[in-house]
Formats: sequence, structure tokens, C-alpha cells
Amino acid sequence: SQELVESGGGSVQAGGSTRLSCVVSGSTIRHFWMAWFRQGPGKEREWVASIDGRGTRPYYSDSVKGRFTISSDNAQNTLYLQMASMKPEDTAMYYCAAGQGSYGFSLSRSFDLWGQGTQVTVSS
Repeated sequence: SQELVESGGGSVQAGGSTRLSCVVSGSTIRHFWMAWFRQGPGKEREWVASIDGRGTRPYYSDSVKGRFTISSDNAQNTLYLQMASMKPEDTAMYYCAAGQGSYGFSLSRSFDLWGQGTQVTVSS
């Protein structure tokens, strides 16, 4: 069966950096659009970034553009999210997602495989 497993969350100081990983098993990452979403306390789930199966076309939400970098390693079947210049408002549960992107790369309904999430907390 197909599975996504995130790791790398934790506590970070404002202005700091950290990297999330998402290992895909049961399928090949290049067959999917991959994305990161997040859900902060008391907030709705929010799209963060997406990348195509070949890892050549990254897209970012305005809230993270210039600070976060999405990438993928097809050989390792792993998706990454490098986060820098972090802010307290980046505090959220971060979810990895995979899908065909049929409804657009920023919409959650385009993704039908989801990880369990990894918590990131940014303190000021």
C-alpha cells in the first residue's frame, strides 16, 4: 500500500531554519504532484508549496515564498521542505500530500494521499 511518512518537525527559534522530509513508499514519487500543507492552531488547512513529479516546477504560497524551498529526490523517493527565516506564524502541523494535481496544485482535493503530519513550533 502507498504511504507517506513525514519527519523533521520540532521546535525552532524565530529566524531559524529546519527541514522536513516525507518518504513515499508503495509508489514512485515521480508519478505524482507532491505538496506540503499546514494547519495552525485554530486555523484551516493551508497550502504551502507544491512540486511536479520530476521536481522541476516548484510553486509557493505567498506566505512562504522566498523563505521555504520544496524539493524532491526521486532516487530516495523523498520530498523535502527546507524552511528558513521562520516566524511564529509558521507554527503548524505540516502534512505531506501526493496526487495527480487534477484540480490545481494548490487545492487539497488534488491530493488523495496524505501523511500523518509533523508538528513545527516556532518560538519568538
